[in-house]
Amino acid sequence: MALNVKIVSVTVLMLLMLMASHMTEAAGECGRTPIGSVAASLAPCLPATGNVRARVPPACCARVGAMIRMSPRCLCAVLLSPMARQAKINPAIALTVPKRCNIRNRPAGKKCGRYTVP
Repeated sequence: MALNVKIVSVTVLMLLMLMASHMTEAAGECGRTPIGSVAASLAPCLPATGNVRARVPPACCARVGAMIRMSPRCLCAVLLSPMARQAKINPAIALTVPKRCNIRNRPAGKKCGRYTVP
């Protein structure tokens, strides 16, 4: 089962990277870093973006925490990007990851598209 999760994660990561090379939407929110690269760095978070009860891996929490410190708008842009939609990421669930990681400085109450950060 763990092997299947790794295979799916690697496949989704490769898909996101491929799609990133063809898309430019929301790239400005992440500064000079292409949104696809940012999305790829969040690959450890994939299992937690589809199930609110799934355990959030420590690597995911570390990356999300760093992203929130640097640019919360970038995280929102990634979650609302066409890449995230194609990867079947549920933004409403994905936005719960910072809270589930116990990130204190998360932008609670702020809007991300039509969603509110818990």
